[in-house]
Amino acid sequence: MIDTPVEARPAVRALSSSLIREVANAAMGKADVLPFWFGESDRATAPFIRDAAAASLAAGETFYAQNLGRPYLREAIAAYLSDLHGRDIPFERVAATGSGMTGLQVANQLILSPGDRVVVVTPLWPNISEAPLILGAKVERVSLSVENGRWTLDVDKLLAALTPDTRMVIINSPNNPTGWMIDDESLQAILAHCRKHGIWILADDVYERLVYDPAPRSAPSFLRHYQPGDRIISVNSFSKSWSMTGWRIGWMVLPEPLAQDATKLVEYNFSCIFEPTQRAATTALVEGEAEVARMRAQMVSTREFLVDGLRRLNRVRVPDAGGAMYAFLKIEGYDDSLELAQRLVRETGLGLAPGRAFGPEGEGWLRWCHATSEEKLAEGLGRLRDFLSR
Repeated sequence: MIDTPVEARPAVRALSSSLIREVANAAMGKADVLPFWFGESDRATAPFIRDAAAASLAAGETFYAQNLGRPYLREAIAAYLSDLHGRDIPFERVAATGSGMTGLQVANQLILSPGDRVVVVTPLWPNISEAPLILGAKVERVSLSVENGRWTLDVDKLLAALTPDTRMVIINSPNNPTGWMIDDESLQAILAHCRKHGIWILADDVYERLVYDPAPRSAPSFLRHYQPGDRIISVNSFSKSWSMTGWRIGWMVLPEPLAQDATKLVEYNFSCIFEPTQRAATTALVEGEAEVARMRAQMVSTREFLVDGLRRLNRVRVPDAGGAMYAFLKIEGYDDSLELAQRLVRETGLGLAPGRAFGPEGEGWLRWCHATSEEKLAEGLGRLRDFLSR
Protein backbone atom coordinates (compact mmCIF):
# COMPACT_ATOMS: atom_id res chain seq x y z
CA MET A 1 0.00 0.00 0.00
CA ILE A 2 1.05 3.61 -0.62
CA ASP A 3 2.10 5.12 2.69
CA THR A 4 0.57 8.59 2.19
CA PRO A 5 -2.57 10.05 3.74
CA VAL A 6 -5.83 10.13 1.79
CA GLU A 7 -6.79 13.79 1.82
CA ALA A 8 -7.96 16.74 -0.24
CA ARG A 9 -5.51 19.32 -1.54
CA PRO A 10 -4.17 21.85 0.98
CA ALA A 11 -6.31 24.81 -0.18
CA VAL A 12 -9.48 22.79 0.43
CA ARG A 13 -8.34 21.41 3.78
CA ALA A 14 -7.59 24.97 4.92
CA LEU A 15 -11.16 26.17 4.26
CA SER A 16 -13.19 27.11 7.32
CA SER A 17 -16.25 25.03 8.10
CA SER A 18 -19.53 26.89 8.55
CA LEU A 19 -20.03 27.82 12.20
CA ILE A 20 -23.65 28.64 11.39
CA ARG A 21 -24.15 25.03 10.38
CA GLU A 22 -22.28 23.87 13.47
CA VAL A 23 -24.82 25.60 15.71
CA ALA A 24 -27.83 24.71 13.57
CA ASN A 25 -26.97 21.07 12.96
CA ALA A 26 -26.79 20.41 16.69
CA ALA A 27 -30.39 21.55 17.20
CA MET A 28 -32.13 21.41 13.81
CA GLY A 29 -35.46 19.63 13.98
CA LYS A 30 -35.99 20.06 17.70
CA ALA A 31 -39.55 21.27 18.24
CA ASP A 32 -38.68 23.63 21.11
CA VAL A 33 -36.00 25.56 19.18
CA LEU A 34 -36.75 28.88 17.45
CA PRO A 35 -34.46 28.89 14.40
CA PHE A 36 -33.28 32.39 13.39
CA TRP A 37 -29.83 31.23 12.25
CA PHE A 38 -30.28 30.89 8.47
CA GLY A 39 -30.90 33.75 6.06
CA GLU A 40 -34.29 32.81 4.69
CA SER A 41 -37.94 33.64 5.10
CA ASP A 42 -40.08 31.05 6.87
CA ARG A 43 -42.84 31.62 4.29
CA ALA A 44 -43.07 29.15 1.42
CA THR A 45 -42.61 30.35 -2.14
CA ALA A 46 -45.77 32.06 -3.44
CA PRO A 47 -48.33 29.69 -5.04
CA PHE A 48 -48.24 31.36 -8.48
CA ILE A 49 -44.49 30.67 -8.69
CA ARG A 50 -44.88 27.08 -7.57
CA ASP A 51 -47.72 26.60 -10.04
CA ALA A 52 -45.43 27.60 -12.93
CA ALA A 53 -43.00 24.84 -11.99
CA ALA A 54 -45.81 22.32 -11.59
CA ALA A 55 -47.18 23.18 -15.04
CA SER A 56 -43.72 22.74 -16.54
CA LEU A 57 -43.40 19.32 -14.91
CA ALA A 58 -46.86 18.33 -16.14
CA ALA A 59 -45.83 19.35 -19.66
CA GLY A 60 -42.80 17.05 -19.48
CA GLU A 61 -40.14 19.78 -19.57
CA THR A 62 -37.50 17.57 -17.98
CA PHE A 63 -34.67 17.71 -20.53
CA TYR A 64 -31.34 19.47 -20.87
CA ALA A 65 -31.45 23.24 -21.41
CA GLN A 66 -28.93 25.81 -22.65
CA ASN A 67 -25.92 26.33 -20.38
CA LEU A 68 -26.64 29.99 -19.62
CA GLY A 69 -30.38 29.44 -19.24
CA ARG A 70 -33.36 29.36 -21.56
CA PRO A 71 -33.62 32.53 -23.69
CA TYR A 72 -37.00 33.35 -22.12
CA LEU A 73 -35.42 33.43 -18.65
CA ARG A 74 -32.35 35.43 -19.70
CA GLU A 75 -34.57 37.95 -21.49
CA ALA A 76 -36.81 38.24 -18.43
CA ILE A 77 -33.80 38.89 -16.18
CA ALA A 78 -32.44 41.48 -18.63
CA ALA A 79 -35.80 43.25 -18.86
CA TYR A 80 -36.23 43.23 -15.08
CA LEU A 81 -32.76 44.67 -14.44
CA SER A 82 -33.03 47.24 -17.24
CA ASP A 83 -36.24 48.55 -15.71
CA LEU A 84 -34.91 48.41 -12.15
CA HIS A 85 -31.66 50.26 -12.85
CA GLY A 86 -32.70 52.49 -15.73
CA ARG A 87 -29.99 51.13 -18.01
CA ASP A 88 -30.18 48.88 -21.05
CA ILE A 89 -28.82 45.51 -19.96
CA PRO A 90 -28.92 43.15 -22.97
CA PHE A 91 -29.71 39.50 -22.38
CA GLU A 92 -26.33 38.58 -23.92
CA ARG A 93 -24.73 39.80 -20.68
CA VAL A 94 -26.98 37.60 -18.52
CA ALA A 95 -26.24 34.06 -17.37
CA ALA A 96 -28.67 32.08 -15.24
CA THR A 97 -26.89 30.02 -12.60
CA GLY A 98 -27.74 27.14 -10.30
CA SER A 99 -27.96 29.43 -7.21
CA GLY A 100 -26.37 32.74 -6.35
CA MET A 101 -23.48 30.91 -4.67
CA THR A 102 -22.80 29.03 -7.88
CA GLY A 103 -22.73 32.37 -9.68
CA LEU A 104 -20.15 33.66 -7.21
CA GLN A 105 -18.03 30.56 -7.70
CA VAL A 106 -18.20 30.77 -11.50
CA ALA A 107 -17.24 34.46 -11.29
CA ASN A 108 -14.21 33.56 -9.20
CA GLN A 109 -13.25 30.83 -11.65
CA LEU A 110 -13.53 33.29 -14.54
CA ILE A 111 -11.16 35.83 -13.01
CA LEU A 112 -8.87 34.36 -10.36
CA SER A 113 -5.64 32.41 -10.56
CA PRO A 114 -3.50 31.01 -7.72
CA GLY A 115 -1.76 33.79 -5.86
CA ASP A 116 -4.12 36.55 -7.00
CA ARG A 117 -4.93 39.19 -4.40
CA VAL A 118 -8.60 39.68 -3.50
CA VAL A 119 -10.00 42.32 -1.14
CA VAL A 120 -13.33 41.75 0.62
CA VAL A 121 -15.45 44.08 2.76
CA THR A 122 -16.24 42.36 6.06
CA PRO A 123 -17.89 41.00 8.20
CA LEU A 124 -19.15 38.83 5.39
CA TRP A 125 -21.11 35.65 4.67
CA PRO A 126 -18.31 33.06 4.84
CA ASN A 127 -19.16 31.45 1.50
CA ILE A 128 -18.13 34.66 -0.27
CA SER A 129 -14.79 35.16 1.45
CA GLU A 130 -13.81 31.48 1.32
CA ALA A 131 -14.60 30.95 -2.37
CA PRO A 132 -11.43 32.67 -3.69
CA LEU A 133 -9.32 30.50 -1.39
CA ILE A 134 -10.53 27.37 -3.17
CA LEU A 135 -8.73 28.68 -6.27
CA GLY A 136 -5.54 29.50 -4.39
CA ALA A 137 -6.12 33.27 -4.28
CA LYS A 138 -5.15 35.39 -1.29
CA VAL A 139 -7.87 37.32 0.58
CA GLU A 140 -7.38 40.58 2.44
CA ARG A 141 -10.19 41.88 4.62
CA VAL A 142 -11.29 45.49 5.08
CA SER A 143 -13.70 45.79 7.98
CA LEU A 144 -16.79 47.90 8.36
CA SER A 145 -17.04 49.87 11.60
CA VAL A 146 -19.81 51.36 13.71
CA GLU A 147 -19.84 55.15 13.51
CA ASN A 148 -22.55 57.21 15.20
CA GLY A 149 -24.55 54.05 15.85
CA ARG A 150 -24.54 52.89 12.22
CA TRP A 151 -22.54 50.40 10.17
CA THR A 152 -20.11 52.38 8.00
CA LEU A 153 -17.44 51.76 5.37
CA ASP A 154 -14.24 53.81 5.53
CA VAL A 155 -13.89 54.32 1.77
CA ASP A 156 -10.37 55.75 2.02
CA LYS A 157 -9.27 52.66 3.93
CA LEU A 158 -10.75 50.42 1.24
CA LEU A 159 -9.16 52.39 -1.60
CA ALA A 160 -5.78 52.20 0.13
CA ALA A 161 -6.15 48.41 0.21
CA LEU A 162 -7.00 48.32 -3.52
CA THR A 163 -3.42 48.52 -4.70
CA PRO A 164 -2.51 48.11 -8.39
CA ASP A 165 -1.62 44.45 -7.80
CA THR A 166 -5.18 43.69 -6.61
CA ARG A 167 -7.08 41.42 -8.96
CA MET A 168 -10.58 41.73 -7.48
CA VAL A 169 -12.66 43.44 -4.81
CA ILE A 170 -15.83 41.75 -3.53
CA ILE A 171 -18.63 43.91 -2.13
CA ASN A 172 -21.90 42.59 -0.71
CA SER A 173 -24.45 45.39 -0.28
CA PRO A 174 -26.81 45.33 1.53
CA ASN A 175 -24.45 43.27 3.57
CA ASN A 176 -24.89 39.92 5.24
CA PRO A 177 -24.61 39.97 8.28
CA THR A 178 -24.56 43.67 9.25
CA GLY A 179 -27.16 45.14 6.89
CA TRP A 180 -24.70 47.89 5.84
CA MET A 181 -25.57 49.40 2.46
CA ILE A 182 -23.18 51.31 0.22
CA ASP A 183 -24.12 54.84 -0.82
CA ASP A 184 -23.85 55.96 -4.42
CA GLU A 185 -21.01 58.42 -3.77
CA SER A 186 -18.84 55.70 -2.24
CA LEU A 187 -19.77 53.30 -5.02
CA GLN A 188 -18.66 55.74 -7.70
CA ALA A 189 -15.37 56.43 -5.89
CA ILE A 190 -14.63 52.71 -5.75
CA LEU A 191 -15.57 52.26 -9.41
CA ALA A 192 -13.32 55.13 -10.53
CA HIS A 193 -10.40 53.68 -8.55
CA CYS A 194 -10.94 50.19 -9.97
CA ARG A 195 -11.16 51.56 -13.51
CA LYS A 196 -7.84 53.32 -13.00
CA HIS A 197 -6.06 50.19 -11.83
CA GLY A 198 -7.91 47.52 -13.82
CA ILE A 199 -9.38 45.87 -10.72
CA TRP A 200 -12.39 43.58 -11.09
CA ILE A 201 -15.49 44.31 -9.01
CA LEU A 202 -17.60 41.33 -7.93
CA ALA A 203 -20.88 42.67 -6.52
CA ASP A 204 -23.11 40.33 -4.53
CA ASP A 205 -26.48 42.04 -5.02
CA VAL A 206 -28.72 39.36 -3.55
CA TYR A 207 -30.35 41.77 -1.05
CA GLU A 208 -30.61 44.77 -3.40
CA ARG A 209 -34.44 44.88 -3.24
CA LEU A 210 -34.63 44.46 0.55
CA VAL A 211 -33.91 48.08 1.47
CA TYR A 212 -35.40 49.62 4.63
CA ASP A 213 -35.73 53.14 3.19
CA PRO A 214 -39.07 53.18 1.32
CA ALA A 215 -37.92 55.74 -1.28
CA PRO A 216 -35.53 53.82 -3.60
CA ARG A 217 -36.65 50.72 -5.52
CA SER A 218 -33.32 49.07 -4.80
CA ALA A 219 -29.88 49.60 -3.28
CA PRO A 220 -27.19 51.52 -5.18
CA SER A 221 -25.77 49.27 -7.90
CA PHE A 222 -22.60 49.14 -9.96
CA LEU A 223 -24.80 48.07 -12.87
CA ARG A 224 -26.25 51.58 -13.06
CA HIS A 225 -22.80 52.97 -13.88
CA TYR A 226 -21.51 50.22 -16.17
CA GLN A 227 -19.67 51.27 -19.29
CA PRO A 228 -18.23 48.98 -21.99
CA GLY A 229 -14.80 47.88 -20.85
CA ASP A 230 -15.67 47.95 -17.14
CA ARG A 231 -14.61 44.94 -15.11
CA ILE A 232 -17.89 44.45 -13.21
CA ILE A 233 -19.68 41.19 -12.44
CA SER A 234 -22.98 41.34 -10.57
CA VAL A 235 -24.34 38.17 -8.97
CA ASN A 236 -27.91 37.87 -7.75
CA SER A 237 -30.40 35.25 -6.61
CA PHE A 238 -34.09 34.48 -6.45
CA SER A 239 -33.66 33.21 -2.90
CA LYS A 240 -34.36 36.26 -0.78
CA SER A 241 -36.75 38.71 -2.47
CA TRP A 242 -38.97 35.94 -3.88
CA SER A 243 -38.62 33.41 -0.99
CA MET A 244 -37.03 30.79 -3.27
CA THR A 245 -34.07 29.60 -1.18
CA GLY A 246 -34.60 25.91 -1.87
CA TRP A 247 -34.97 26.32 -5.64
CA ARG A 248 -31.24 27.05 -6.09
CA ILE A 249 -31.37 29.51 -8.95
CA GLY A 250 -29.68 32.86 -9.51
CA TRP A 251 -28.00 34.89 -12.21
CA MET A 252 -24.88 36.78 -13.22
CA VAL A 253 -24.48 39.95 -15.27
CA LEU A 254 -21.13 39.92 -17.03
CA PRO A 255 -19.20 42.00 -19.52
CA GLU A 256 -20.28 40.52 -22.86
CA PRO A 257 -16.74 39.30 -23.79
CA LEU A 258 -16.91 36.85 -20.84
CA ALA A 259 -20.09 35.10 -22.00
CA GLN A 260 -18.42 32.35 -24.03
CA ASP A 261 -15.99 31.47 -21.24
CA ALA A 262 -18.83 31.56 -18.73
CA THR A 263 -20.67 29.06 -20.91
CA LYS A 264 -17.75 26.65 -20.61
CA LEU A 265 -17.53 27.01 -16.85
CA VAL A 266 -21.27 26.48 -16.42
CA GLU A 267 -21.00 23.32 -18.51
CA TYR A 268 -18.22 21.97 -16.32
CA ASN A 269 -19.85 23.00 -13.03
CA PHE A 270 -23.55 22.19 -13.34
CA SER A 271 -24.32 22.03 -17.10
CA CYS A 272 -27.76 23.67 -16.94
CA ILE A 273 -30.74 24.46 -14.73
CA PHE A 274 -33.82 22.26 -14.43
CA GLU A 275 -36.45 23.78 -16.72
CA PRO A 276 -39.37 23.80 -14.23
CA THR A 277 -37.12 25.91 -12.02
CA GLN A 278 -36.47 28.28 -14.93
CA ARG A 279 -40.22 28.58 -15.55
CA ALA A 280 -40.78 29.40 -11.88
CA ALA A 281 -38.00 31.99 -11.90
CA THR A 282 -39.37 33.65 -15.03
CA THR A 283 -42.83 33.84 -13.49
CA ALA A 284 -41.33 35.37 -10.34
CA LEU A 285 -39.77 38.16 -12.41
CA VAL A 286 -42.71 38.83 -14.71
CA GLU A 287 -45.54 38.54 -12.18
CA GLY A 288 -43.84 38.87 -8.81
CA GLU A 289 -43.30 42.58 -8.18
CA ALA A 290 -46.11 42.56 -5.63
CA GLU A 291 -44.41 39.62 -3.91
CA VAL A 292 -41.15 41.58 -3.70
CA ALA A 293 -43.03 44.58 -2.27
CA ARG A 294 -44.68 42.34 0.34
CA MET A 295 -41.34 40.83 1.34
CA ARG A 296 -39.72 44.24 1.57
CA ALA A 297 -42.54 45.66 3.68
CA GLN A 298 -42.28 42.67 6.00
CA MET A 299 -38.52 43.17 6.40
CA VAL A 300 -39.02 46.84 7.29
CA SER A 301 -41.72 46.01 9.83
CA THR A 302 -40.04 43.02 11.45
CA ARG A 303 -36.66 44.74 11.71
CA GLU A 304 -38.26 47.67 13.49
CA PHE A 305 -40.08 45.29 15.82
CA LEU A 306 -36.98 43.21 16.57
CA VAL A 307 -34.52 46.07 16.98
CA ASP A 308 -36.90 47.99 19.22
CA GLY A 309 -37.27 44.90 21.39
CA LEU A 310 -33.53 44.25 21.51
CA ARG A 311 -32.72 47.82 22.47
CA ARG A 312 -35.09 47.55 25.43
CA LEU A 313 -32.88 44.82 26.86
CA ASN A 314 -29.95 45.67 29.09
CA ARG A 315 -26.45 45.34 27.62
CA VAL A 316 -27.65 44.75 24.03
CA ARG A 317 -26.27 46.89 21.20
CA VAL A 318 -27.77 46.94 17.68
CA PRO A 319 -26.31 49.41 15.14
CA ASP A 320 -28.53 50.86 12.42
CA ALA A 321 -28.39 49.35 8.94
CA GLY A 322 -29.69 49.95 5.43
CA GLY A 323 -31.13 46.66 4.29
CA ALA A 324 -31.13 42.83 4.09
CA MET A 325 -32.95 40.74 6.72
CA TYR A 326 -30.76 40.68 9.80
CA ALA A 327 -30.11 42.35 13.10
CA PHE A 328 -26.41 42.12 14.01
CA LEU A 329 -26.24 42.52 17.76
CA LYS A 330 -23.69 42.52 20.52
CA ILE A 331 -24.32 41.61 24.15
CA GLU A 332 -22.02 43.22 26.67
CA GLY A 333 -19.98 40.70 28.63
CA TYR A 334 -20.00 37.95 25.99
CA ASP A 335 -16.93 37.86 23.75
CA ASP A 336 -17.08 34.29 22.40
CA SER A 337 -19.95 34.32 19.92
CA LEU A 338 -19.86 30.60 19.17
CA GLU A 339 -20.03 29.67 22.84
CA LEU A 340 -22.84 32.16 23.37
CA ALA A 341 -24.84 30.89 20.38
CA GLN A 342 -24.45 27.32 21.61
CA ARG A 343 -25.55 28.31 25.11
CA LEU A 344 -28.59 30.14 23.80
CA VAL A 345 -29.69 27.08 21.85
CA ARG A 346 -28.96 24.68 24.67
CA GLU A 347 -30.41 26.72 27.54
CA THR A 348 -33.24 28.68 25.93
CA GLY A 349 -33.96 27.14 22.50
CA LEU A 350 -33.02 30.42 20.78
CA GLY A 351 -31.17 29.75 17.52
CA LEU A 352 -28.90 32.60 16.38
CA ALA A 353 -25.83 32.63 14.13
CA PRO A 354 -22.46 33.31 15.82
CA GLY A 355 -20.73 36.43 14.57
CA ARG A 356 -17.41 34.60 14.31
CA ALA A 357 -18.89 32.72 11.35
CA PHE A 358 -18.57 35.96 9.35
CA GLY A 359 -14.88 36.43 10.09
CA PRO A 360 -12.80 37.70 13.00
CA GLU A 361 -14.47 41.11 12.66
CA GLY A 362 -17.75 39.51 13.69
CA GLU A 363 -16.47 37.92 16.87
CA GLY A 364 -18.56 38.91 19.86
CA TRP A 365 -21.64 39.58 17.70
CA LEU A 366 -24.73 37.52 16.87
CA ARG A 367 -26.85 37.54 13.71
CA TRP A 368 -30.63 37.29 14.04
CA CYS A 369 -32.67 36.77 10.86
CA HIS A 370 -35.98 38.64 11.14
CA ALA A 371 -37.66 37.21 8.01
CA THR A 372 -40.44 35.71 10.09
CA SER A 373 -43.55 36.72 12.05
CA GLU A 374 -43.61 39.23 14.88
CA GLU A 375 -45.10 36.49 17.07
CA LYS A 376 -41.99 34.32 16.65
CA LEU A 377 -39.71 37.31 17.13
CA ALA A 378 -41.57 38.22 20.34
CA GLU A 379 -41.09 34.68 21.63
CA GLY A 380 -37.38 34.87 20.79
CA LEU A 381 -37.03 38.21 22.53
CA GLY A 382 -38.66 36.74 25.61
CA ARG A 383 -36.20 33.86 25.66
CA LEU A 384 -33.25 36.23 25.32
CA ARG A 385 -34.66 38.44 28.09
CA ASP A 386 -34.94 35.43 30.39
CA PHE A 387 -31.37 34.38 29.56
CA LEU A 388 -29.98 37.81 30.35
CA SER A 389 -31.92 38.10 33.61
CA ARG A 390 -30.36 34.98 35.10
